[in-house]
Amino acid sequence: MFVKNFKFLLILLLLYQNPSYSKSASFVDFDSKNLSKYFSGIVAFENKDNSKALNFFNTSKVLVNKHEPFLKRYVYSLVLENKVSQAINIIKQNNDKSEFFEKYLLLTIDSLRRYDFSKALDYISKTEKYIELDRFNSVILNNLRDYIFVFKEKKLLNDLKNYGNLSIISATFKRCYLGDVKTKTFFSKLVNNDDADLTRYTFFYLAYLIENNQIEEAKKITKDIKFINTSLLLSQGKSWIENNNEKKIKNIFSCKNHNDLISEFLFLISNLYSAQDDIIKSNFYSYLSIYLNPKFHYNLSLVTENLYSNGEFNRVKKIIKKFEKEDDFYYWYRLKKEAQIISKQTSSKDSLKFIKFNFEKIKNPNEKILFDVANFYRNAKEYEQAIKYYTTVLEIVSEDLETKSDLFYRRGASNERMGNYEEADRDMLLSLEIDPDDAYVLNYLAYSWLERDYKIEEAIEMLKKAYSLTENDPYITDSIGWAYFLTEDYVKAETYLKRAVELMPDDAIVNDHYGDILWKLGRKIQAIYFWKSASKMDDVDEEMLKKINSKLIKGLWYELFQD
Repeated sequence: MFVKNFKFLLILLLLYQNPSYSKSASFVDFDSKNLSKYFSGIVAFENKDNSKALNFFNTSKVLVNKHEPFLKRYVYSLVLENKVSQAINIIKQNNDKSEFFEKYLLLTIDSLRRYDFSKALDYISKTEKYIELDRFNSVILNNLRDYIFVFKEKKLLNDLKNYGNLSIISATFKRCYLGDVKTKTFFSKLVNNDDADLTRYTFFYLAYLIENNQIEEAKKITKDIKFINTSLLLSQGKSWIENNNEKKIKNIFSCKNHNDLISEFLFLISNLYSAQDDIIKSNFYSYLSIYLNPKFHYNLSLVTENLYSNGEFNRVKKIIKKFEKEDDFYYWYRLKKEAQIISKQTSSKDSLKFIKFNFEKIKNPNEKILFDVANFYRNAKEYEQAIKYYTTVLEIVSEDLETKSDLFYRRGASNERMGNYEEADRDMLLSLEIDPDDAYVLNYLAYSWLERDYKIEEAIEMLKKAYSLTENDPYITDSIGWAYFLTEDYVKAETYLKRAVELMPDDAIVNDHYGDILWKLGRKIQAIYFWKSASKMDDVDEEMLKKINSKLIKGLWYELFQD
């Protein structure tokens, strides 16, 4: 019924749209069958079921000659199914049917593939009228124009707009393309940037060094890279170099290849959209990136994450098949993603079983794989095994203090879950010795002490410090509120717990705690409301549910019977 109503609303909207946006202001002459399929395609697209949408658009593409917005929707759906060549061909066949930014972007990319830089600049000039439609359009347009000028004229532009770190990245790649003597200096400044995490570009620095036969220098850089806290791409690059397989890097990227450079630029744009939770545009630019440099299929990991977050597990499983065994880190990433899908579709027990089976096939697992396995055990509440692997990793990374601090915290949390409080406290305090200002370790240890009625005053001081470091963290806000509850300062407790509910309204523990404080303040009807809400939430476990039901029947600490 909803779908029928939605289709009806779409018809009304399209019937009354401005004729300047459509070749037809009416659907009177349209074939009803094609029209129905078109509307079904729009519904599927809006519901983020692009495969289904494309099927409907394919069977109603006669509308491309009658309804201007059709071409844009059709092209978008093609690109989102990684059919970029087909999308470009459709545009060329219907070049006079519709005008939109992505049309000229695709034609620009096609021209780049054909080494026709003059044509590419011509298409870029036609996108200027669409700058205001999206805040990133100006960034995309101006950077593409600058890149293409360099490719065509073989020289740098002097008058450039400043886009911050994006401009630093572009300047480095352009100099690399031209073989500028300052390229190495620019790369060094780029990867050691203090204002932002640009460590991804260490991979491209390594590619530059390898392409210029500076293998020993590349090895020197990778020696200081730690697998456990490094990005997937850089970990894979380090692994290739350590295994004397530098040609893998050389084969997938060269800053002498203009398509490779624009591919990386488009991937960066894809990341910007992903950070804004615009999954459709993020995937759109990711597929354009892959189209220009299909060898760099490792960038499909971003599409994978986008689709996974959207629950499109079948598409995820299809994409990650590209990550094969010879690329150890990406293959491990594939296994982890499959395990996560199993956890979502069946159970965490089956997920762990899958990981254990595949982990046992790895002859010499590095610290990153061991760390991930420990996390899988911890998430599955098999804390003894988690502790075992965290301990193994601690022995490997003895000189890496930042990683050690995190490992002590994770092992301590696992011990705390098992009731090994002495070991848990020791690990948490070791973590804080390394980083005394880690708000989350302070919070975990303090909350654990509160739950045990142990060192209450010291715990409260730790929570005050944690809260001052991260005021809007819902977990820390809940903890400090609960601390005031336990010390019977109910007015202060209500202030913090109310804020925690605002920050995290769907968390069972937070709602349960807020119900407790409301009861203590005499607001018993409101307390019951929050307890009932907590009992229906997804993250409520069996033990908590039992306690909540007891409170709903008898009141907090049986006070209902005492009144």
